[in-house]
Amino acid sequence: MQEIERRPAVSKGEQTREAILDRALSLASTGGLDSLSIGTLAREVGLSKSGLFAHFGSKEDLQLAVMRTAVDRFVHGVVSPALRQPRGEPRVRALFEGWLAWAALLPGGCPFLAVANDVDDRPGPVRDYVVQAQRDWLDALGTAARIAVAEGHFRADLDVEQFAWDLDSIFLAYHRFHRLLRDPRTDERCRATFEALLERSRPARS
Repeated sequence: MQEIERRPAVSKGEQTREAILDRALSLASTGGLDSLSIGTLAREVGLSKSGLFAHFGSKEDLQLAVMRTAVDRFVHGVVSPALRQPRGEPRVRALFEGWLAWAALLPGGCPFLAVANDVDDRPGPVRDYVVQAQRDWLDALGTAARIAVAEGHFRADLDVEQFAWDLDSIFLAYHRFHRLLRDPRTDERCRATFEALLERSRPARS
């Protein structure tokens, strides 16, 4: 009989830390990073301030840990599954569908978009981390488009950086129309815009 792989036991402290980060990520998705404070989060998870300080020594440490958690979950839930899809346009489509599914997981939608206004004018480690995460995402979109060119799915003269810009702009519009404007046709319009982008990116039909 095949031996079942045993996962390392998770300590109570690690479980508590994961529970804190899970709640903090949900709060950040709705209120941004400014909604996170040691006192507020301690009340949310039923800990004392000193108990929370045992896991995060400062508000900045907490914010960094939350954003690292968001990146880890995004890579696991969006990027990694897409990389298992066939190279080219199917992989681009998988990244698109994965992002839409990701945006529906948290009460406030995509946490990266929710925290953008918090950090855009605030130099420091948290801003640096969020900026790098967004650049990595744009690089991933551009790389997927470049592979689609190599596979012949997209035209040879495609500006892959512009493609990444355009696709990310669709996600920004989705967030605004869905979260702020509550437009019931957001999903429909988002998909139509994405299909139009793909059509423009394919080789001309002979």
